Amino acid sequence: MEYQYPIDYHWTTDETITVIHFFEAIEKAYEKGIEREELMAAYRRFKEIVPSIAEEKKLCGEFEEMSGYSSYRTIKKAKEAGSGDKIMMK
Repeated sequence: MEYQYPIDYHWTTDETITVIHFFEAIEKAYEKGIEREELMAAYRRFKEIVPSIAEEKKLCGEFEEMSGYSSYRTIKKAKEAGSGDKIMMK
């Protein structure tokens, strides 16, 4: 797809990579599925960089607007899933 990931230019390179990795995990959930543990690990690392709920909503909203992939719905489904489940979004 042709879009850019929402990033904050105040982040370090490592922080930017962590956030991009999270959004790639969301893409993977939509495109081919992802193991729940892998997705939740990416989300936990993302939350270390973006602890604010307001900032998370802003970034995830921008990502959804550009990609069509909902981080909120994906994480919600992962939280409801059991350990060892594969997360597949439609």
